[in-house]
Order: sequence, then C-alpha cells, then structure tokens
Amino acid sequence: MGLAERAIKPGILRGAMWYAALTAIAWCALFPILWAVSGSLKSEGEVTLPILFPAHPQWSNYREVFALMPFWRMFFNSVLYAGCVCVGQVFFCSLAGYAFARLRFRGRDTLFVLYLGTLMVPLTVTVIPQFIIMRVAGLTDTPWAMIVPGLFGSAFGTYLMRQFFRTMPVELEEAAILDGCSPWQIYWRVLLPHAKPAVMVLAVLTWVNVWNDFLWPLLMIQRNSIATLTLGLVRMQGEYVARWPILMAASILILLPLLVIYTVAQRAFIRGIAVTGLGG
Repeated sequence: MGLAERAIKPGILRGAMWYAALTAIAWCALFPILWAVSGSLKSEGEVTLPILFPAHPQWSNYREVFALMPFWRMFFNSVLYAGCVCVGQVFFCSLAGYAFARLRFRGRDTLFVLYLGTLMVPLTVTVIPQFIIMRVAGLTDTPWAMIVPGLFGSAFGTYLMRQFFRTMPVELEEAAILDGCSPWQIYWRVLLPHAKPAVMVLAVLTWVNVWNDFLWPLLMIQRNSIATLTLGLVRMQGEYVARWPILMAASILILLPLLVIYTVAQRAFIRGIAVTGLGG
C-alpha cells in the first residue's frame, strides 16, 4: 500500500499542476471579455476605475447602442456577407480539396504546394491589388465587394478539406466507382456527406473571419446602409471623445452571435479539428 500511495501522489500532483496551468491560461483569455462586460455596465466615471462589478449597473448603455447606430441593419449586412462567403468557401474549398486528395493528374502535388505557399503572402501585400480590381470592376461601395473576394475558396480551406478527405477509406470511393458513379457523384453523394466535421470547422472559421473583418470593409464600404457591425462600432467612436461604456456594450452585442454559433457547433468543431490534424 505504501508503494501504491507513493506512486499515486506524483500523478495527482502532476494533474493538479496541469489543471492550474490550464485555469490560468483560460483566465487570461476570458478576463478581457469579462472586463468588457463589466465596462458595458459602468458609468462614464467608473469605466477607468479598477473595479470589476459596478455599484449601479447601467443597463441603459445597451439601449444607447441601438440609438446611436442602425444595429439591426448592420447585423443583417454582416450575416449576409458571412453567410454568402461561408457557402462559397465550403463548396469551392471542398471541391478543390477533393481534387487534390483523390484525383490523380500531372503536377497535382506541385500545384498544391504552390497554392499552399500563398498562405505566406501577407494580407497587406494583396489589399491594394484587390482594391484596384474591385474599383475597375465597379464593385466598390456595393455588397459584392464584401462577397466576391472570399467567395471562391482559400488556400487554408482547401488544405483543411484535403487533409480530411485523405483520412477517408478508399473503399468508399472504390464501391462508388463499381456502382458507376462519376467523380462529381463520388464527391457530392459519397465523400461530402461524410465530411461534416471538416465542413463545420471551415464554416465556423470563415464566419468568424468575415464577422470580425475590419480592414476590407473600411476600404470598400462608405454607406451605412451596407456597412458591417465592425464599421458601425468604429463610427460610433467620436473624433475627440469616446464613450467607452457604450462602445463596450456594442462590442458585447457583436460578440454574442459568435458565442452562440460556437456553442451550437462546438462538438462538431472540436471533432473536425482533431480529425484534420489542425490541433497538432
């Protein structure tokens, strides 16, 4: 019993240390959100004070958000842009991922490596050429400026779907070929229905990226009627004075849809991360 107890104690201590480290990391990640929630309920005089719980919560700050910006209109615009880009990313990235993973053609691996190499190009390098293209096409200050650039897939999404398709058993494809399925039917009817975890990961990551994007809408959109929530948040800030409680309340309202989406898709999202190998 003495040896067993001595063997168990290091394991308990190691587990306690891991839990303590994870708790500290989680607290560092969650504290800014908690501070924003606290700040959204503070008055102008309390917002700079180092207190977490305000003496008298100012719920009217949230009402002020709707008075100062067309929140629901911008919310609809953000949902429209994110939804359209998600659909395009899922379709084209899964199609390209299937081609790179399952189809055999000359230069396939070289083309994939070159395509993957575009991930190393900084966003700031491509912003100006994209802006010029949108301006020449007459799409600036239109909803298409937010939808078209991200509609036709990305290198990261293609890599994600390729990695998932490579984990699927070859027997599925061989059985479909024996049944007379074409490559398109194999992709659409056999492999894609089994790729729901990867599709969920790609959809969630794409939605978060479009929802939080600020630089591209700032360049493309001038009218409030087609602006996103991130633009509305910045335009609420005055030129000389910022009403920080109102801005924090608006930030929390913008964050809530992302929390809901992640809560709903959490299980499939984590499974997709594990299967595709993105978690290391």
